[in-house]
Amino acid sequence: MHAFDVLGDPVRRRILELLADGEQSSGAITTVIHAEFGISQPAVSQHLKVLRDNGFATVRPSGSRRLYAVDDTALREADEWLSRFRRFWAPHLAAMATEVARGKRERRLAASDDFRST
Repeated sequence: MHAFDVLGDPVRRRILELLADGEQSSGAITTVIHAEFGISQPAVSQHLKVLRDNGFATVRPSGSRRLYAVDDTALREADEWLSRFRRFWAPHLAAMATEVARGKRERRLAASDDFRST
């Protein structure tokens, strides 16, 4: 399965977002995913299996629990593939950062002027 096939599923993307915050038990993952997507524990287990089998997550036993974490292997491969396309959005992101900084500066100066006039 290609990385983007795995990441194309919103449930798997959400699971990876949860794991990006740190190691999670399968129960904790299931609680969030069930609340957000309304899917069962067996369905969540299948998504976790796809993530493990395709290099996006690892699992380790801890007593009776199974703890999942991000495995960056497949993410690094996807990032490498995307690297040839960054030139299309990097200038736009840099321009946006410049505009955000300019807006912050203008607000800071306006606030300073307001403070002086009082």
